[in-house]
Amino acid sequence: MPSIQVMSHRTPPSLQYLAIQSLLSNQALAIAALEDLPVLLFPSLFVEVYARAHTEMLKALVQAWPFSCLPLGDLAESPDLETFKAVLDGLDLLLAKKERPSRWKLQVLDLRNEHPNIWIQGYPSMAQISYPDVLTDRPTESCGSMMTEEQPLILLMDLTIKHGTQDALQAYLLQWARERGERVQLCSRKLLILSGSISEIQKALRVVRLDSIQELKVNKFWHRETMKKVVPYLSQMKNLRILQFSRKRLTVTCRHKNFSYSYKYAVHLGQLYHLQELYVHDIFFLYGRLPTILRNLTLLKTLSLSSCPLKEADLWFLSQCPCSRQLNDLRLRSLPLDNFSPEPLRALLEHEAGTLETLALEDCAITDPQLLCMLPALSQCSHLSFFSFYGNHISISVLQSLLSHTARLSCLRQGIYPAPLECYPHHERWVGDFEPERFAQVQAQLEQSMRDMGTTQKVQICIDFCHHHKYWTFYTLGSDGYWVVTVKNHPGLSALPL
Repeated sequence: MPSIQVMSHRTPPSLQYLAIQSLLSNQALAIAALEDLPVLLFPSLFVEVYARAHTEMLKALVQAWPFSCLPLGDLAESPDLETFKAVLDGLDLLLAKKERPSRWKLQVLDLRNEHPNIWIQGYPSMAQISYPDVLTDRPTESCGSMMTEEQPLILLMDLTIKHGTQDALQAYLLQWARERGERVQLCSRKLLILSGSISEIQKALRVVRLDSIQELKVNKFWHRETMKKVVPYLSQMKNLRILQFSRKRLTVTCRHKNFSYSYKYAVHLGQLYHLQELYVHDIFFLYGRLPTILRNLTLLKTLSLSSCPLKEADLWFLSQCPCSRQLNDLRLRSLPLDNFSPEPLRALLEHEAGTLETLALEDCAITDPQLLCMLPALSQCSHLSFFSFYGNHISISVLQSLLSHTARLSCLRQGIYPAPLECYPHHERWVGDFEPERFAQVQAQLEQSMRDMGTTQKVQICIDFCHHHKYWTFYTLGSDGYWVVTVKNHPGLSALPL
């Protein structure tokens, strides 16, 4: 039999693709034709030129760019530095010109991944990108949305300040923006500080427009001098929405200096009027300073305090301040409260009852009498969906009472509870002293209690935990009626990162 030849049916190239390839075959001609090039061809042409690293053509394209925003973040995750320099060179030539191209509208160079697949979608999506919501005071647009000589070019990039060699692209961009002064404004919605170097931190903060920062995460041991020089920048971050402040331990034991510096730090934190989420972990300067910090934070929705020394007066203020009536998420972790009155926590839960969705009172050494005082208020938290109470010192009878109260919360999906004191020698809880044989004796009581309550929540009994290595050991009652032991990396309160 004669062989059968199968013809390959390929999709013929589009006219737009052929036009772009024709342009790129003669770069000099293409550059000369940019003023007359249809606007809808610009995105596809830019992608092709960027991929081929045609630097001269790239410079010319930037100068003729007909849209208000050039979103480079989604074009390449790790752009070639030389190719990126060509983009900035094109901007340099443009900023130096007294007369700019007639249809040039570029106001923003966006280096974040805020517009997924924008280059695939092409012209229609590119034309619809609105001015990014990073500044309260936006530049004034002139006729035809053209950039005036007085109006700076906005650069958007999320920054990470870390120890050692900085990312090459970020380092070059910081230097480029620094040298251009008022003609360019570098804006960063998210800023992550992983360095303890004062010079590196200040070098970046002096370039970035501070009121553009909406999310700040600081996670580094700092000396007191670093704190003193960096914290004043906080009050200039007037649009900050999320603040995560971690690992700022006391390095000098002088009581007078500690008191003085703590007050100054608290004053700067208290000026963040738009703050909605506040996470502080391992911070020495909160002791007695919560009123100064929280008094003006009327928009706060999330509060996480972990391993921070507090006064009982701090909890009283928290229970009475305006933000306590609108909190959605609250975590208090590793705060010894066994010598505190239960009244401020009870009052706090009463005020939050209508809004609280996630609650963690973890490793706070809360005792039977304290918990019994708080239970009526806890049972009023009708919107609670997650509750974590591990690491506290309660008996089996009080644990059963706690389970009966949380069983009435119809929205509660998961609860993490401590193993009762009866599971430890002499009924005194110490990490590592848990005895499985003793727990076996209380399992039947817990199972019967949960059957009687008809609870639908996932109940987990935490028997061991280590915050430093981030592991938790649980007994979980499965649907088959058997207890299963698991060790996992569990954050405790999934909505809160600390």
